[in-house]
Amino acid sequence: MSAPPELPRIVSRAFDVSRKAGYVGFCRNETGRLLAALAATRGGTMAEFGTGCGVGTAWLRSGVRNGARIITAELNPKLATAAAEIFEDDDHVEVLEADWSTLHERGPYSLIFLDSGDPGSVRVDAVVDLLEPGGIVVLDDFTPCELWPPIAYGRVDTLREEWLTDERFTAVEVMIASDASAIIATRR
Repeated sequence: MSAPPELPRIVSRAFDVSRKAGYVGFCRNETGRLLAALAATRGGTMAEFGTGCGVGTAWLRSGVRNGARIITAELNPKLATAAAEIFEDDDHVEVLEADWSTLHERGPYSLIFLDSGDPGSVRVDAVVDLLEPGGIVVLDDFTPCELWPPIAYGRVDTLREEWLTDERFTAVEVMIASDASAIIATRR
């Protein structure tokens, strides 16, 4: 078996900052590689809701091309400060110590990564107008489900169902590991 690809330098730096801050809730490498690939296809401005210590932001940044920018919002002051340290010399990334709703003032976005830890905290209707036509939303932290309607924790997963059936998006659930999936939705 071959070794996995090396982490981009900015991602390694984000992992180091996370460890120093004692923060362990961050974007998986599989999701990160997906984010980098998607970011490489985008121009304009991208956004992230739920920065944590900046690992997801670093993955997005590792894929940025064509002068695209990333604005990311983190409500926890300690985490926002840690994330800002990673990108202090990077004109392409702005870390805000703020609730995600602050990003309404800065859109529209070409890509939005919803990484709040609780994907249900941001519904389709709250996001659709933040995206430019053709813009992409990525939601992670789902457990793969082969049933329809999707079931999570013994109940219908209404959030997943909402994203996968909303007519304003073309959406797909993608397995990123045997125990994890993400939803990618493109605004029509």
